[in-house]
Amino acid sequence: MYHYQRLRDLREDNDLKQKEVAGLLKIDQRVYSNYEIGKREIPVHLLIKLAKHYNVSTDYLLGLTDNPKRNK
Repeated sequence: MYHYQRLRDLREDNDLKQKEVAGLLKIDQRVYSNYEIGKREIPVHLLIKLAKHYNVSTDYLLGLTDNPKRNK
């Protein structure tokens, strides 16, 4: 099982619904929900899209660092 707590945290911090984020990613809301709760592994191309949207690093989204800053 995968764990992507920061996906939910960032979505909620930005006052977004799962359906809105799913629309941004062009996927079904249920699929996105499965990413948030760790039932499915998020594909790299969607991870990159979310990192750009939230202006954070992919390492931050994956919980590999506590520093949200993206390297330029």
